[in-house]
Amino acid sequence: MPGEAFRALIGGALLAAGRPVRLKELSEILGLGPEATRREVLAFTEAVQAAGLGFEVEEVAGGVRLIVPPGVAAHLAPVLSPPALPALSAAALEVLAVIAYRQPVTRAEIEAMRGGSAGTVVTLQERELVKVVGRSDAVGQPLLYGTTERFLLEFGLESLEALPPLAGDGPDFAHLLRG
Repeated sequence: MPGEAFRALIGGALLAAGRPVRLKELSEILGLGPEATRREVLAFTEAVQAAGLGFEVEEVAGGVRLIVPPGVAAHLAPVLSPPALPALSAAALEVLAVIAYRQPVTRAEIEAMRGGSAGTVVTLQERELVKVVGRSDAVGQPLLYGTTERFLLEFGLESLEALPPLAGDGPDFAHLLRG
């Protein structure tokens, strides 16, 4: 395998791992001994530096990883995302499903479909998965909720039309929520 293929494997491993990758792990990936792996990592490091791609190879914690140098990182604040949030609870997922499939929908409608509280709407709003999209014409003009662009991003959907179809379109979606 030529050096170019080794560099591609090293770069792919460092990018995919998102953590320092030990030389022993890289040796297994490359099928090389420790010294040959060290040489290939150095060749990869030199290639990255010569290309001026806006990231560097750093040796840390017994391995190597890709980092963004501080001079570049300062300019990236607009595109850096916060760390992933903890997983949503079952109740939050139920509420999110009702909103996604029935939007715009009021909190009372969500509670009627779930047969329980829709208190997790606040959590979903904090995570920017749902937002207030208007007010209902019903008595008291309750808030209407809908999903956000972030919802589409987090669930890998191009649009709401990409939501999986519901089996047995019952008016209360109980088959979806309680299954």
